[in-house]
Amino acid sequence: MTSPAPSLQPLAPVIAIDGPSASGKGTVAQLVADALGFHYLDSGALYRVVAFATHQNHIAWSEATAVAGCAKTLHIQFKNGHIYLNGNDISEEIRTEAMGKGASQVAVHAPLRAALVDLQHSFRQSPGLVADGRDMGTVIFPDARLKIFLTASTEVRAERRHKQLLGKNQPADYQAILQDLQERDARDKGRASAPLVMANDAILLETDNRTIKEAVDFVLENYQQKMCK
Repeated sequence: MTSPAPSLQPLAPVIAIDGPSASGKGTVAQLVADALGFHYLDSGALYRVVAFATHQNHIAWSEATAVAGCAKTLHIQFKNGHIYLNGNDISEEIRTEAMGKGASQVAVHAPLRAALVDLQHSFRQSPGLVADGRDMGTVIFPDARLKIFLTASTEVRAERRHKQLLGKNQPADYQAILQDLQERDARDKGRASAPLVMANDAILLETDNRTIKEAVDFVLENYQQKMCK
């Protein structure tokens, strides 16, 4: 007698929010996740962790094979808004401008991006996931229930980052920040592996003239519409 095939559990729904650096997608994604009671994946933080770990191990960010090899040995955890590397809380260390630049540089390497795919997929758990990054809707979760491409002008993003750094009593030069964002955008859009592009089925969300609450409400409203179809 043939046993019945086991029933497959449906995958948890995903809201994918992609966009350039300093667009505010991380803040919006976290608030949307909180509102829905979903899990949250800050994929950009993974690349910051890799940049931090390789720097600590004296591995040049330009060395694709060595960077990917190092990434495979790392134990990364997200707990209560904190990020742990091999059991150590490195939440503050990876949020520096230097690690932001490092993340942008290591993220161009196809071997590293491939090494992190399974880790990112592991965040897809019930009741759902909000994931932000550069390729969440195009590569990591192409079947996401809702895809948002959240962006703002380079000048607005530079001003936001400038105010953020000043608020943390960190040195901040607007022109330097603007140039850095322009360089990051060029790397993200021009890399051969998973470049920053808007998915064909994504909804554009421009935040130049929107508050954080308005952006969050926009995502929630569009998600509800998707769920009702």
